[in-house]
Amino acid sequence: MGLLDRVATLVRANLNDLIDKAEDPSKMIKQVILDMENQLLQVKTQVAISIADQHMLEKKQKENTQHTIAWMRKAELAIDRGQDDLARAALERHKSYERTAASFDEQIADQRTQVAALKSALGKLEQKLAEAQAKSDMLLAQHRRARALGKASDARIAIGSRSTVRTFERMKDKVAQHEAVSQAKSSIAGDDLDDRFEQLERDEEVDRLLAELKAKRGVSA
Repeated sequence: MGLLDRVATLVRANLNDLIDKAEDPSKMIKQVILDMENQLLQVKTQVAISIADQHMLEKKQKENTQHTIAWMRKAELAIDRGQDDLARAALERHKSYERTAASFDEQIADQRTQVAALKSALGKLEQKLAEAQAKSDMLLAQHRRARALGKASDARIAIGSRSTVRTFERMKDKVAQHEAVSQAKSSIAGDDLDDRFEQLERDEEVDRLLAELKAKRGVSA
């Protein structure tokens, strides 16, 4: 079970039902609270990691935009100096950074969605934890009264798994493996013929940009 699934299970849990069914309410509520606190710590950690990843992607996106602008300026300079070969090379680099920009846009959008989902889960779990903590004193008082009357039970109810950390690590490994497979597939996709046609299309685009720059700056072809 993934981290968000585990949190959702805790959030959906009906504390009153758990209390009614528990033979030892004090131990049960302590276990629930402990489980929620452990999950809360993990979610907070993951929120921080996801926000850091988002900031890193946004920084790289900004750097990519700066490179895009810089290479266009270099192409313009080469045109002004009459160095068409240099201008073509600069435009090639400019187009490469433009293509990378689209990938950054998609990754950042996905990252923001993940951050929002984690923050939402964090808020719900905090609310559920506060509810459990608010009921804990009442439950403990009830349990002490029952024990004084000879109604205490030795049974314990275990609600929650202590393997959450290992589950989360397996989830991360699966995601990493999926990304590695996707990258491998991407690296071998297409054949030489497709690459040659793609290069022709890029050359045509660069030629068009070169002609536009030369016309804009009053340089004859």
